[in-house]
Amino acid sequence: MGWFWADTAPSAPAAPVAPHPMPRGNMEPPPSCPMHKKATPPAKAEVPAGACPYVPPSTSSDASPPTATAPPKQGLLSRLNPLNNMFAELDNSRSDIQTQDLPLSRESSTIPKADGSLWEYPSPQQMYNAMLRKGYTDTPVDAVESMVSVHNFLNEGAWAEIMGWERRFSRGLVDGYKICKQGEERANHMLGTAENPFDTTTWKDADIPPPKLLRFTGRPTEPTPKSQILQWAGWAFPEKYGTAPPFDRHDWFVERCNQKGCKEIRYVIDYYEGAPEPTGEPVFFLDVRPAIDGPTGAGERIVRWGTDVFWRASGGEARILKKVEDARREREELERMGRRQYN
Repeated sequence: MGWFWADTAPSAPAAPVAPHPMPRGNMEPPPSCPMHKKATPPAKAEVPAGACPYVPPSTSSDASPPTATAPPKQGLLSRLNPLNNMFAELDNSRSDIQTQDLPLSRESSTIPKADGSLWEYPSPQQMYNAMLRKGYTDTPVDAVESMVSVHNFLNEGAWAEIMGWERRFSRGLVDGYKICKQGEERANHMLGTAENPFDTTTWKDADIPPPKLLRFTGRPTEPTPKSQILQWAGWAFPEKYGTAPPFDRHDWFVERCNQKGCKEIRYVIDYYEGAPEPTGEPVFFLDVRPAIDGPTGAGERIVRWGTDVFWRASGGEARILKKVEDARREREELERMGRRQYN
């Protein structure tokens, strides 16, 4: 999951834009990437006034000539893109151990970056090379294209969920409550996404810009508190809450702008695998929510989930239908009275 690349300069013609279009080519890190900047050697410390003027030699021989500063080490972290913790320069050429060729084209997502361009997914060849680099040398080559499709599909789904949160709360908790107070379905009607709640591009608010994905990181070995609570509940009540733990966890950092300015919002994503379809197709579930880094994240969760539960439990839809039915009967009664007066 989440193997986006921050690179933007394709060397091959770009294909159409997603939901599942694919630009092609190798990418290079942007000029602003820290990996383009050479490390600056530390300044030589001066001897304070009054201190001992003698400075011990750096070698055992005073007569040894000065040596040139050693170049900075190129460790693992220096080769990772800080926006996605993936290798910044990954070869898009065939590996020596491959048994068949893989596509080199890359798919463009619908997810905007900080500069307004779109994040791009790795090509199947890049995905395979990345897996080899991480030590997964037993990956079957003929399964890589399917893995890339699932990877891209899940990331689009995660962004669709984030867009749902941002449409509701980009202007604040008060406006978010007004949208959420009549449940999820009516909120989607109000936001213009009733036909497709998982729309990743619709943004009706012309006064503020849509959200952008600034960066993300995978944390598969750090389970979220919510997923742990669900596992405990599954142990205590297996028939109701029993489920496998999430197979992956991501943190996505999103830029939210409104009339008060822009700020960074962290979203937490748990990836679950469900029972496959009768046709054998895999099923996945994503639990996407704002992180509780402060009262705002907690408030958004309470407002969205609390209002939907209260609306359904209190018979909100039944009340609306009753009002509609009463209005229809009143209208028909007025029409009958009008006809009697005419006669």
